[in-house]
Amino acid sequence: MPLAGKGMLLTSMDIDPSDEADFNRWYDREHLEERVAIDGFIEARRYVAHRASPKYLCLYSTSSIDVLDSPAYRERLASPTDWSRQTMARFKNMIRAVARITISHGKGRGAALGILRLRPQAGQENKLRAELKDRLDPNAHEGIISMHLIESDARLSGPTPEIAVAAGAADWFVLVDGTRAGAIPPALAALSRTSAPAPAQQISSGTYELMWDLAKSDLPQM
Repeated sequence: MPLAGKGMLLTSMDIDPSDEADFNRWYDREHLEERVAIDGFIEARRYVAHRASPKYLCLYSTSSIDVLDSPAYRERLASPTDWSRQTMARFKNMIRAVARITISHGKGRGAALGILRLRPQAGQENKLRAELKDRLDPNAHEGIISMHLIESDARLSGPTPEIAVAAGAADWFVLVDGTRAGAIPPALAALSRTSAPAPAQQISSGTYELMWDLAKSDLPQM
């Protein structure tokens, strides 16, 4: 699998322009390193919207989904820093999904990321997964290097003590890694064409550009 591990935390949010400088400083100087340092976390990637909403997106890869219900992670959620508490209170249009990586084809990470947010129809989950398994083929799309499906766990997703409102708890997300932003829309358009009746409702789609990534191996060794 090109994605590290088998679990993923997806977070996405908007922030008021007046708070944006401090928000980015918090992510870049504290939050990503704090999260990646937790046992079982492997890496994190930060994105900004090219054509997407919300404006910011972050993907945290973990060795398994159980890491995102572990005592170490729960303790960090329960004991945020003052900077984290202040910043998270300013989030708008928050999406938070704790997910299993169920399909991952291709290799590598791209400079651009496409995201397709889907809500499976009740009883159609197996049909949707089977369709996507055949269609998530990066070789079928110019400029696409890997394609993935992550499936949210409704119990673990959604709000946290510091984030009162968050969407995405029951949704699935298709992730499309591309070498450039222009390669993403045709791939997303092709994936949006499903069988009739459709096994899922499409909630949104968009294109993001990579800001930076951080791996566990980048952290100082204790």
